[in-house]
Amino acid sequence: MSQLVAYSLLYLFGTLISALAQVLLKKSALRRHESRLAEYLNPLVIVGYAIFFAATLCTMFAYRVVPLSLGPVLESTSYVYVAVFGRVFFNERLTRRKALALALIVGGIFIYALGV
Repeated sequence: MSQLVAYSLLYLFGTLISALAQVLLKKSALRRHESRLAEYLNPLVIVGYAIFFAATLCTMFAYRVVPLSLGPVLESTSYVYVAVFGRVFFNERLTRRKALALALIVGGIFIYALGV
């Protein structure tokens, strides 16, 4: 496996776990908390921010090899992750409009990746 592919996969992993951290933070936000302090110092929030930190480290290491021009393309996969996780974890509707938007994003990623 080439170094670019390996580091691109690391970047994508960072994007994936970042989306998972967003799920944890939203789960926490939907709960009632006893106090303002408990709203921010609860396991979901703490783990969510720890995952964000790990995702940032993945991105930093990935940029050692991944060209800056490719980073935003890889980062755009987060839209797909968030839509899927919203459906799975929060039972959010995936409307035709959202599906079309996701298809355009994925299509743009493929066009860029293939160099068309």
